[in-house]
Amino acid sequence: MKRLLFLFAMLALGTLCWAGSERQNAADRLNNAATVLHEIMDAPDQRISEQIMKRAKCVAVIPHLIKGGFVFGAEHGKGVATCRTAKGWSAPAFIRIAGGSWGTQIGLEAVDLVMVIKSEKGMQKLLSSKFEIGKDASAAVGPVGRHSSEGTDLKLDTLVLTYSRAKGAFLGLTFAGALVRADNNSRHAMYGPRVTTRATLLGRVAAPAAARPFLDAVRGAKVQAIVQAAKK
Repeated sequence: MKRLLFLFAMLALGTLCWAGSERQNAADRLNNAATVLHEIMDAPDQRISEQIMKRAKCVAVIPHLIKGGFVFGAEHGKGVATCRTAKGWSAPAFIRIAGGSWGTQIGLEAVDLVMVIKSEKGMQKLLSSKFEIGKDASAAVGPVGRHSSEGTDLKLDTLVLTYSRAKGAFLGLTFAGALVRADNNSRHAMYGPRVTTRATLLGRVAAPAAARPFLDAVRGAKVQAIVQAAKK
Protein backbone atom coordinates (compact mmCIF):
# COMPACT_ATOMS: atom_id res chain seq x y z
CA MET A 1 0.00 0.00 0.00
CA LYS A 2 2.81 2.42 0.89
CA ARG A 3 4.52 1.74 -2.42
CA LEU A 4 1.27 2.38 -4.27
CA LEU A 5 0.73 5.67 -2.44
CA PHE A 6 4.33 6.64 -3.17
CA LEU A 7 3.82 5.88 -6.86
CA PHE A 8 0.65 8.00 -6.98
CA ALA A 9 2.47 10.84 -5.22
CA MET A 10 5.32 10.73 -7.75
CA LEU A 11 2.88 10.72 -10.66
CA ALA A 12 1.01 13.68 -9.20
CA LEU A 13 4.25 15.57 -8.65
CA GLY A 14 5.35 14.85 -12.20
CA THR A 15 2.02 16.11 -13.54
CA LEU A 16 2.32 19.33 -11.52
CA CYS A 17 5.87 19.92 -12.75
CA TRP A 18 4.81 19.35 -16.38
CA ALA A 19 1.85 21.71 -16.00
CA GLY A 20 4.05 24.39 -14.43
CA SER A 21 6.64 24.10 -17.18
CA GLU A 22 4.01 24.15 -19.94
CA ARG A 23 2.32 27.17 -18.38
CA GLN A 24 5.64 29.03 -18.22
CA ASN A 25 6.31 28.18 -21.86
CA ALA A 26 2.87 29.56 -22.77
CA ALA A 27 3.56 32.76 -20.80
CA ASP A 28 6.93 33.16 -22.54
CA ARG A 29 5.21 32.77 -25.90
CA LEU A 30 2.76 35.54 -25.05
CA ASN A 31 5.66 37.85 -24.12
CA ASN A 32 7.56 36.99 -27.31
CA ALA A 33 4.46 37.64 -29.41
CA ALA A 34 4.05 41.05 -27.77
CA THR A 35 7.68 41.92 -28.57
CA VAL A 36 7.30 40.84 -32.22
CA LEU A 37 4.19 42.96 -32.70
CA HIS A 38 5.78 46.02 -31.07
CA GLU A 39 8.88 45.72 -33.25
CA ILE A 40 6.94 45.25 -36.48
CA MET A 41 4.72 48.23 -35.71
CA ASP A 42 7.80 50.36 -34.96
CA ALA A 43 9.43 49.61 -38.31
CA PRO A 44 9.57 52.70 -40.56
CA ASP A 45 7.44 52.31 -43.70
CA GLN A 46 7.19 48.54 -43.16
CA ARG A 47 4.59 48.45 -40.41
CA ILE A 48 0.99 47.34 -40.63
CA SER A 49 -1.11 50.45 -41.22
CA GLU A 50 -3.63 51.85 -38.76
CA GLN A 51 -6.42 51.25 -41.33
CA ILE A 52 -5.71 47.54 -41.44
CA MET A 53 -5.43 47.24 -37.65
CA LYS A 54 -8.68 49.16 -37.28
CA ARG A 55 -10.49 46.65 -39.53
CA ALA A 56 -8.82 43.55 -38.11
CA LYS A 57 -11.20 40.92 -36.77
CA CYS A 58 -8.44 38.74 -35.32
CA VAL A 59 -4.68 39.00 -34.94
CA ALA A 60 -2.33 36.01 -34.64
CA VAL A 61 1.41 36.17 -33.94
CA ILE A 62 3.83 33.26 -34.35
CA PRO A 63 7.25 34.25 -33.03
CA HIS A 64 10.23 32.28 -34.33
CA LEU A 65 8.46 30.13 -36.90
CA ILE A 66 11.12 27.74 -38.20
CA LYS A 67 11.35 27.44 -41.99
CA GLY A 68 13.91 25.42 -43.86
CA GLY A 69 14.80 22.49 -46.04
CA PHE A 70 16.61 21.32 -49.12
CA VAL A 71 14.28 21.35 -52.16
CA PHE A 72 11.51 20.03 -49.88
CA GLY A 73 10.69 22.67 -47.30
CA ALA A 74 8.97 22.56 -43.95
CA GLU A 75 7.77 25.03 -41.36
CA HIS A 76 6.70 24.72 -37.76
CA GLY A 77 5.93 27.14 -34.98
CA LYS A 78 3.68 28.01 -32.07
CA GLY A 79 1.84 31.25 -31.50
CA VAL A 80 -1.14 33.04 -30.02
CA ALA A 81 -4.27 34.65 -31.42
CA THR A 82 -6.94 37.04 -30.21
CA CYS A 83 -10.22 38.20 -31.77
CA ARG A 84 -12.21 41.39 -31.42
CA THR A 85 -15.37 41.06 -29.29
CA ALA A 86 -18.02 43.49 -28.05
CA LYS A 87 -15.94 43.95 -24.89
CA GLY A 88 -12.55 44.32 -26.58
CA TRP A 89 -9.89 41.81 -27.56
CA SER A 90 -10.45 38.26 -26.37
CA ALA A 91 -8.29 36.15 -24.11
CA PRO A 92 -5.51 34.68 -26.28
CA ALA A 93 -5.90 31.26 -27.88
CA PHE A 94 -2.81 29.13 -28.37
CA ILE A 95 -2.14 27.84 -31.89
CA ARG A 96 0.35 25.76 -33.84
CA ILE A 97 1.30 26.16 -37.48
CA ALA A 98 2.94 23.49 -39.62
CA GLY A 99 3.20 22.75 -43.29
CA GLY A 100 5.38 21.95 -46.25
CA SER A 101 6.42 23.48 -49.54
CA TRP A 102 8.17 22.58 -52.78
CA GLY A 103 10.73 24.63 -54.64
CA THR A 104 14.34 25.73 -54.84
CA GLN A 105 15.30 26.31 -51.24
CA ILE A 106 18.07 25.46 -48.85
CA GLY A 107 18.91 26.38 -45.30
CA LEU A 108 17.12 27.12 -42.06
CA GLU A 109 15.78 30.34 -40.63
CA ALA A 110 13.49 31.64 -37.90
CA VAL A 111 10.67 33.85 -39.13
CA ASP A 112 8.36 36.09 -37.11
CA LEU A 113 4.85 35.88 -38.56
CA VAL A 114 1.83 38.10 -37.98
CA MET A 115 -1.53 37.15 -39.48
CA VAL A 116 -4.30 39.74 -39.66
CA ILE A 117 -7.70 38.12 -40.16
CA LYS A 118 -9.95 40.61 -41.88
CA SER A 119 -13.51 39.38 -41.62
CA GLU A 120 -16.11 37.39 -39.73
CA LYS A 121 -15.67 34.56 -42.24
CA GLY A 122 -11.95 34.45 -41.49
CA MET A 123 -12.68 34.45 -37.78
CA GLN A 124 -14.93 31.41 -38.22
CA LYS A 125 -12.00 29.58 -39.83
CA LEU A 126 -9.88 30.35 -36.78
CA LEU A 127 -12.69 29.25 -34.46
CA SER A 128 -12.78 25.88 -36.22
CA SER A 129 -9.43 25.06 -34.54
CA LYS A 130 -8.02 23.78 -37.85
CA PHE A 131 -7.66 25.42 -41.26
CA GLU A 132 -5.20 25.49 -44.14
CA ILE A 133 -3.88 28.84 -45.31
CA GLY A 134 -4.61 29.35 -48.99
CA LYS A 135 -7.17 26.53 -49.16
CA ASP A 136 -9.65 27.04 -46.34
CA ALA A 137 -8.72 30.69 -45.88
CA SER A 138 -7.45 32.76 -48.81
CA ALA A 139 -4.26 34.64 -47.96
CA ALA A 140 -2.20 37.47 -49.40
CA VAL A 141 0.96 39.28 -48.41
CA GLY A 142 -0.16 42.26 -46.37
CA PRO A 143 0.62 45.72 -47.73
CA VAL A 144 2.74 47.98 -45.51
CA GLY A 145 3.10 51.68 -44.87
CA ARG A 146 0.74 54.49 -44.07
CA HIS A 147 -1.14 54.36 -47.41
CA SER A 148 -1.64 50.61 -47.55
CA SER A 149 -5.44 50.55 -47.28
CA GLU A 150 -5.77 50.98 -51.06
CA GLY A 151 -4.01 47.65 -51.64
CA THR A 152 -6.36 45.76 -49.34
CA ASP A 153 -9.40 47.14 -51.16
CA LEU A 154 -8.25 45.22 -54.23
CA LYS A 155 -8.33 41.95 -52.24
CA LEU A 156 -11.80 41.97 -50.76
CA ASP A 157 -12.02 38.17 -50.92
CA THR A 158 -8.79 37.71 -48.98
CA LEU A 159 -9.39 36.47 -45.44
CA VAL A 160 -5.83 36.58 -44.08
CA LEU A 161 -3.06 39.13 -44.57
CA THR A 162 0.41 37.89 -43.65
CA TYR A 163 3.39 39.91 -42.44
CA SER A 164 6.73 38.18 -41.89
CA ARG A 165 10.35 39.03 -41.23
CA ALA A 166 13.64 37.22 -40.70
CA LYS A 167 16.68 38.84 -39.06
CA GLY A 168 15.11 42.27 -39.40
CA ALA A 169 14.25 41.94 -43.10
CA PHE A 170 10.59 41.89 -44.13
CA LEU A 171 9.55 39.02 -46.39
CA GLY A 172 6.71 38.63 -48.89
CA LEU A 173 5.39 35.21 -47.90
CA THR A 174 1.79 33.99 -47.79
CA PHE A 175 2.56 30.64 -46.07
CA ALA A 176 0.07 28.94 -48.38
CA GLY A 177 -0.36 25.28 -47.49
CA ALA A 178 0.48 25.78 -43.82
CA LEU A 179 -2.00 24.17 -41.44
CA VAL A 180 -3.12 26.17 -38.38
CA ARG A 181 -4.37 24.14 -35.43
CA ALA A 182 -5.23 24.64 -31.78
CA ASP A 183 -2.38 24.03 -29.34
CA ASN A 184 -4.27 21.98 -26.77
CA ASN A 185 -1.39 21.42 -24.35
CA SER A 186 -0.67 25.11 -23.92
CA ARG A 187 -4.36 25.96 -23.66
CA HIS A 188 -4.94 23.36 -20.95
CA ALA A 189 -1.89 24.54 -19.02
CA MET A 190 -3.05 28.18 -19.08
CA TYR A 191 -6.84 27.82 -18.78
CA GLY A 192 -7.53 24.29 -17.60
CA PRO A 193 -8.90 21.24 -19.45
CA ARG A 194 -12.49 22.47 -19.83
CA VAL A 195 -11.77 25.67 -21.74
CA THR A 196 -12.01 25.47 -25.54
CA THR A 197 -10.29 27.56 -28.19
CA ARG A 198 -13.70 28.77 -29.32
CA ALA A 199 -14.58 29.98 -25.82
CA THR A 200 -11.38 32.01 -25.54
CA LEU A 201 -11.70 33.70 -28.94
CA LEU A 202 -15.37 34.55 -28.40
CA GLY A 203 -14.56 36.38 -25.17
CA ARG A 204 -16.19 33.87 -22.86
CA VAL A 205 -13.02 33.40 -20.79
CA ALA A 206 -11.24 36.01 -18.69
CA ALA A 207 -7.74 36.79 -19.91
CA PRO A 208 -5.01 35.63 -17.50
CA ALA A 209 -2.49 38.12 -16.13
CA ALA A 210 0.21 36.55 -18.32
CA ALA A 211 -1.72 37.72 -21.41
CA ARG A 212 -1.59 41.41 -20.52
CA PRO A 213 1.59 42.31 -22.49
CA PHE A 214 0.28 40.65 -25.65
CA LEU A 215 -3.19 42.18 -25.42
CA ASP A 216 -1.68 45.59 -24.67
CA ALA A 217 0.47 45.22 -27.81
CA VAL A 218 -2.59 44.39 -29.93
CA ARG A 219 -4.63 47.25 -28.47
CA GLY A 220 -1.73 49.65 -28.96
CA ALA A 221 -0.80 48.55 -32.49
CA LYS A 222 -3.08 51.07 -34.19
CA VAL A 223 -1.75 53.87 -31.96
CA GLN A 224 1.83 52.85 -32.79
CA ALA A 225 1.02 53.04 -36.50
CA ILE A 226 -0.46 56.53 -36.12
CA VAL A 227 2.55 57.74 -34.15
CA GLN A 228 4.99 56.35 -36.71
CA ALA A 229 3.05 57.94 -39.56
CA ALA A 230 3.09 61.30 -37.77
CA LYS A 231 6.90 61.22 -37.60
CA LYS A 232 7.15 61.30 -41.41
